[in-house]
Amino acid sequence: MIGRAGLAALVAAVALAGCTPAQAESVVRLPAATFDPAVKASRATAIFAGGCFWGVEGVFSNVKGVIAVESGYHGGSKANASYDRTSTGTTGHAESVRITYDPRVISYGDLLRILFSVVADSTLKNRQGPDSGPQYRAAIVPLDAAQRKVAAAYLAQIGKGGYFAKPIVARVEPYKAFYPAEAYHQDFMRRHPSNAYIVRWDAPKLAALKRLYPAMVRAKPAP
Repeated sequence: MIGRAGLAALVAAVALAGCTPAQAESVVRLPAATFDPAVKASRATAIFAGGCFWGVEGVFSNVKGVIAVESGYHGGSKANASYDRTSTGTTGHAESVRITYDPRVISYGDLLRILFSVVADSTLKNRQGPDSGPQYRAAIVPLDAAQRKVAAAYLAQIGKGGYFAKPIVARVEPYKAFYPAEAYHQDFMRRHPSNAYIVRWDAPKLAALKRLYPAMVRAKPAP
C-alpha cells in the first residue's frame, strides 16, 4: 500500500487522468480448475498473497464457503512481521491473507480462480495496482501436497489458455509461517468503505467478483 500521506495525491491524480474504478485492476474471467479433487473435510486453510491485503481480504470475505479471512505477513521472520518493517520490502514478507473455508462449498481451485480473476494480476512481478515492491507480489502458499498440485496445475492451465497478454509470474511459495497483521488492518475494507484507497483500488475488485461469479458471493461478509 502507498503511504497515507500519498492517498489524497493519488486520488486527485486519478481524477485528473479520467481513470474510472473499472480500470483499477485487470479483470479476466477465468475457467474453473480442471484439476481440483474434492476434499471431504468441513474446514481447510489457504494462504495467498495478491498485493495490498485490504482488498484481498475484502474480496475473499465475500465468497460463499469462506468462514474467516485474516490479513497478515508470510515469507519472512517473526521479528520482521510488522507493517512498518514489511513496507520496506526487505523482510521477505508479502502482505498475505489466511483464509478458513469449507471445501464442501468452495474448492481450493475456485479460490485460485477468484484470486487471479479479480484480486491479483498474475502477470505483474512485485507489484499490484499502485503498490510496488516484493511485499506486494502475487503468490500461492500451499499448505499440503494436495494444494500444491492444484496450484501448479491451475497456473499451468491458465498460462496455456491465452487469457493474458504477458507471461504469468505469480509463483508457488513454500509455507514458512503466517503472522497476523496489526488489528487496524483487519476487516479494513468492511470498516472503512469510504477510504480513498479502498474506493479507488479495492471496491472495483469486489464489484468484479459480484459481476463475474454471482453464485459464489455470500449474502453477508465473513467475519
